[in-house]
Amino acid sequence: MSKRALGKGIDALLVGGYDEDSPPKGAIAVVPVDRIDASPEQPRKTFDEESLRGLADSIREQGVLQPILVEKRGERYAIVAGERRFRAARLAGLAEVPVVARSLTREEKLEISLIENIQREDLDPVEEAEAFRSLMSAMGLSQETLAKRLGKSRSAVANSLRLLNLDPEIRRSLASGELTPGHARALLAVQNPAEQQLLFRRILGKGLSVREAEASAEALNRGARAKSGKRTPAATRRSSDLADIEQRLIDLLGTKVTLKGTLKRGTIEIGYFSKEDLERIYDLLSPPGR
Repeated sequence: MSKRALGKGIDALLVGGYDEDSPPKGAIAVVPVDRIDASPEQPRKTFDEESLRGLADSIREQGVLQPILVEKRGERYAIVAGERRFRAARLAGLAEVPVVARSLTREEKLEISLIENIQREDLDPVEEAEAFRSLMSAMGLSQETLAKRLGKSRSAVANSLRLLNLDPEIRRSLASGELTPGHARALLAVQNPAEQQLLFRRILGKGLSVREAEASAEALNRGARAKSGKRTPAATRRSSDLADIEQRLIDLLGTKVTLKGTLKRGTIEIGYFSKEDLERIYDLLSPPGR
C-alpha cells in the first residue's frame, strides 16, 4: 500500500485500482439504492437525524452531487465512503444514486472511511479513537506514523486513544456529548476506578467545568494517597497551575508526564513505550539543528 498522505482527500483516492468487474477509471455508474449495503467497518456509528433530513431536502432539489464510493460484491455494492449521502438519498425517496466502484483492500477501506469523516468532522471523540485504533491494528502503524498520515500531532492521536481506557458508561456519555474531551482527560487522571465513577457522577450532576473537574480529580488522588499512608506534605501539594503545566506537557510530548514537587522545585518524569517513542521524544526536546 502506498504511503500517501491522508490529507489529500477523497477525490485523490477515486482513481486507479479497478478490477475487470468495476467501471473504468473514474467512471460513474447509477445503481439502485436497494442493491447498496452499508459498511460494517464505517467508523461513524450514529447519524444526526435532523442533519440527514436537511441533506435529504437538498438532494431532492439538487440530486446527489458527489458519487458514493462503493465496492462491488457480486450483484451488490458495499459503501466505502458516502454513507451519509446514501442515507439522505434514501430518505429523499431516490430509487438510484451515482456511484464509483473500486476494488480495495480492507486497510484502504478503513483509511478512506476515516478520512472522509475526519475531513467533515463527523466523528464523535470515541468513534475517532476507535477508528484510530482500527487503522493502527489493521495497518501495523505506530501512533507517530498514523499522526503523520492524518496530518495530526502525535499528542492529538495519543490523547484520543487514551479515551478508550475509560469505563464504557463514561465513553457513551462522551460520545453523546454529555462530557467534553477535557472532562474525559480529568477522569483519566483519577487513579481509583470507584472514585473515577464518583467524579463522573459529580460532573454530570453538578455541571462541573473542566477546571473544576481537574481540581476534583487531584483532590481525590490526594485523598487516596493519604489513605494508603503516602501522605504528601502541604508544602509539596500540587497546585492547579502545576497540574495545568503537566497537562500541557502531556499534550506537547504525546506521552505520560508526571511532575513531582512545586512550581519552584521538583522533577519531571517522562514515560516512553518503545525505542521509536524514545527517539521521537528526544527529537522534540532537542534544539533545532542538532
